[in-house]
Amino acid sequence: MYIEHKGIQVYYSDSGKGQALVFLHGFLETSMIWQPFITKLSKQHRVICIDLPGHGKTDCLGYIHSMELMSNVVEAVLKHLRIRRFYIFGHSMGGYVALAFAEKNPDFLKGLCLINSTSQADSPERKINRDRAIEAVKQNHKTFIRIAIRNLFRPKNRKLFRNQINHLIREALNTPVQGIVAALEGMKIRQDREALLHFSPYKKMMIASKKDPVLNFDNLVKQTQNTEVKFVQFLDGHMSFIENEGELLHEIMFFIEKK
Repeated sequence: MYIEHKGIQVYYSDSGKGQALVFLHGFLETSMIWQPFITKLSKQHRVICIDLPGHGKTDCLGYIHSMELMSNVVEAVLKHLRIRRFYIFGHSMGGYVALAFAEKNPDFLKGLCLINSTSQADSPERKINRDRAIEAVKQNHKTFIRIAIRNLFRPKNRKLFRNQINHLIREALNTPVQGIVAALEGMKIRQDREALLHFSPYKKMMIASKKDPVLNFDNLVKQTQNTEVKFVQFLDGHMSFIENEGELLHEIMFFIEKK
């Protein structure tokens, strides 16, 4: 299904009935990554998955897709669906978007879950790596995509999940260069929102992986110290929705059902 927002087409799926759950994908991903979760969760809940700007079936909206711009797209979909109270789950970049949404609309949320994501802004070193990535994308985006996606998995899992990785790569190759660059630019300038882990009124959970090649596990632990954030650790890489699918589904269900 689509809505129009600021002259672009925004794609979303809406499955099931009950408590609303909103899922946001990460960089180079689409809402299709949540399909196994939709199948199970929509039996008792309403599950909304959104393609973020420049990804999947949603058009680009300018040359920098800031986290605030993307969160406004999410807000537009939810207003269209007349959904006011929900749980929001974001993988990686989707977590940054969820945080931007939460900062602006805290009263909308019953719970926030960051999956292989961080509340902090990019470090200076990370910003330099974003610029290098942008140059690599402009030179050969197909090579960039193939390397980037494989490197998000724990090394020993790259053979185990070869079929899923190849599927992710095929889907990502449809992402326009403008969409890739706009997301990298947006992530590079995102704000630090660690304060939300300490001072927000809704339930919070962080899913972190000990072998995540992108995020520092110890740093994620520190972000949640002295907070009410439920911290869950897995043993694998950045792609928990594949590498730890069963455990992740269990944690999501426990999170939304526990009072």
